[in-house]
Order: sequence, then C-alpha cells, then structure tokens
Amino acid sequence: MSGANPERGEAALRVAGETLVLRPSFAALVAAEGEVGSLFALVERAAEGRLAIAEMVALFWHCLREPAPMSREDFAEAVAAGGLLAASPALKTVLRQILAGR
Repeated sequence: MSGANPERGEAALRVAGETLVLRPSFAALVAAEGEVGSLFALVERAAEGRLAIAEMVALFWHCLREPAPMSREDFAEAVAAGGLLAASPALKTVLRQILAGR
C-alpha cells in the first residue's frame, strides 16, 4: 500500500506492524456516521476528551482507503494495543477533514 497523501486529506495509521491509510471520503464518513451517530457530536466529544475508543476505531475502520489485512476485531485490538498517543495524529487529521473538508 502506498503512503498517505495529505493533499487528499489522508492519514497514515500504523497498526500491528502495518501502515494503513485513512481517507475520510464522503462515503466513508457517511458509513461512520451510520454507526457512531452525528460526526459533529463525535468531534465535540473528542474536543472534550470524551471520545470512546470504540468510536475512534469505527471512524478509522470506515475511513480505511483499502480493506484492512485483518478482521475488524483484530484491527480494534491493534489500535488499542498501539495506544492513543500513536493514533492521535491520524485522529487529528480525520477530525480536521470532518470539520474543514479539502
């Protein structure tokens, strides 16, 4: 998989030894919103430090540019194992795209 293209609003996320690319396209964000509810509310929770890890994983899962080389359960475990600090740059990029767009 090629690297993330910041010009397209993409972010790299390293999980379980794999570098995955997140692309918060309209379709991806609609799918994420269908699972976690309003993305504006999600952004507010994130700003208040109340974003649940399950919400972050769902957002990441739906924003994957290509299918993950693992199950969703394994993906969730890998994100959690990597820690919030490691996921923060990708989360920041995706949240910025939700608010500002390209």
